[in-house]
Amino acid sequence: MGIEKLEDKALKQQKIVEMFDNIADTYDLANRVLSMGIDISWRKKGCDKAFEILQTPTVERVVDVATGTGDLLLMWKERAAKRGIAIKRYTGVDPSKGMLEVARKKVDFAEFVEAKAQAMPIEDASADIVSIAYGIRNVVDREKALCEFHRILRPGGLAVILEFTKQDRSGVVDKMVDFGMKKVLPRIGGLISKNYEAYKYLPDSIEAFLTAEMLSEELEAAGFKMRYVTSFSMGISTLLVAQKN
Repeated sequence: MGIEKLEDKALKQQKIVEMFDNIADTYDLANRVLSMGIDISWRKKGCDKAFEILQTPTVERVVDVATGTGDLLLMWKERAAKRGIAIKRYTGVDPSKGMLEVARKKVDFAEFVEAKAQAMPIEDASADIVSIAYGIRNVVDREKALCEFHRILRPGGLAVILEFTKQDRSGVVDKMVDFGMKKVLPRIGGLISKNYEAYKYLPDSIEAFLTAEMLSEELEAAGFKMRYVTSFSMGISTLLVAQKN
């Protein structure tokens, strides 16, 4: 890959980080309004499925990548408590200073690291779970990030990914969902955050992203074995759980 291509990727990644810095203060409110709270159930299902697969009473470390304001860290703790599972260490990773400022106020039991998913200052084989919720499509060098997930996981550890994957929308209901994502979501998100472009980016980024099948193939290429893939809410959200071989 040429230097020019690398510079283009770095610039694109920096612009995405700056966008999230700009909407950090209103991010939680916008999420709740836009999803009508359904995103909470998506995160819950991701955590529960991971615990079902791991079948262990103790988790040494959970690393939540692109942690944003820390919502998934809170869910990991809540769901672990309900199952009587002890998580010894929580780490949130995000390149956005603005998001981490909000996360530190909400989550007092985790350590936070300002870093990109594709270059994390985290020890090899130190985590049982690496999670990322609605952030992998914002990682410009995705293949490198998936290799990082593999590196920091212990053998048998899980990568838990929640994402808005690209769908083939052809039916009436699909077209209604598509209309909501492309026309309604940017307007409401823009009103709440005062940043229309940030919420126009969301449907655009989904359209340019991978299908669940393509993302599964990338995980397998990075050394993972797929354990679970399912979609929620008319295909809006997809959960993928992959295990380090």
